[in-house]
Amino acid sequence: MSTESPDLVDKKPTANCVIHEDQSQRRGAYRHTGQPGQGSRSRETASLLSTDGSRSSEGDDAQFDFLVPSLVDVGTRDSRSLMDVALFRVSKGKKRAGGMIHYNLPNGYVEVKAGPDGMASVWDYDIVLMLVSHLTEAMNRYRDGKGKKPGRVFRPRIGDILRFCRKSNGSRQFAEVEAALDRLQGTIIKSVRETSRFDGRVLRTVESEGLISSYAVISRTDTGRVACVEIEVPKWIYKEVTDGKRPDVLTVDPAYFLISTGIGRFIYRLARQAAGKEQARWSFQTIYERSGSVSSLKEFSRILRKIIAANDLPDYVLREEVGQRGPQLIMLHRKAAFDELLAGANEVVDRTVLGGAISDQTCG
Repeated sequence: MSTESPDLVDKKPTANCVIHEDQSQRRGAYRHTGQPGQGSRSRETASLLSTDGSRSSEGDDAQFDFLVPSLVDVGTRDSRSLMDVALFRVSKGKKRAGGMIHYNLPNGYVEVKAGPDGMASVWDYDIVLMLVSHLTEAMNRYRDGKGKKPGRVFRPRIGDILRFCRKSNGSRQFAEVEAALDRLQGTIIKSVRETSRFDGRVLRTVESEGLISSYAVISRTDTGRVACVEIEVPKWIYKEVTDGKRPDVLTVDPAYFLISTGIGRFIYRLARQAAGKEQARWSFQTIYERSGSVSSLKEFSRILRKIIAANDLPDYVLREEVGQRGPQLIMLHRKAAFDELLAGANEVVDRTVLGGAISDQTCG
């Protein structure tokens, strides 16, 4: 897809983008990225939506496109329905252009198909996390009566994407964002679900769409670097976030972006979906199959054990236990792990006190 459509490339950011610039915001940008604030491009208000209608949402002219609010106002969120399989590659080295990952699920299967630019990586998926997060925030405001219902078009500046993903603001990063958008658009998720009806018949539902539907460059800097883009949210993500009273999404710890390995990032997403605030147990074999990794099970298990030993994933403690089908990974929320440790300590104290009391009674 060409991103240099003449009617979009040279457009300035919409007049509805109200910019705030002060020293406190510069310090806030530094806290998020380790880089000095980028002047007037560092913040946009959370309350304003783009209403210029340049690319209205399909089938709903009453909806409004949404922009990037202040980073401190938006918690990172992820779509819940497919967090237990990798919709991306977990390695940086192999782009897997034209490749496919197939996941068998209890009620059907999911296929991840890569385009000629390569399969989207778990690091590319940070952009999807950003659009899900901001779409969720816009929907929360709409449900609270504080804004219009958002459409499917998301208009971030590249600098906002880099700050959200905790990346430096260098020229190479700007180019990598555009390449990531190419891979996200070219990575198609095909979901096949089968559900039994009350009359005994099986209903088969097939959906197929990219990790993003499309994107376009809407402005560039004086040096030719991409400055601002439009990203169209895929229908399956938009439906999950906007349908019902509350979106089907889960919050993600900001420290997620500091996880350096693709497998570590996948394990965190799996724990967030399966364990929640409690715990979950998965076999190494099942996790390996759900990760889409191209390495051997032996190599995958070696990396997984390094992650367990490091014990530095946000929110969760990981343990390995022996299971009937091989090694098992126990994912335990850190608060639940603390409560478990505290309960064990109290039990030891109770036994000690009770034992001493019985001993005193015997001696008396």
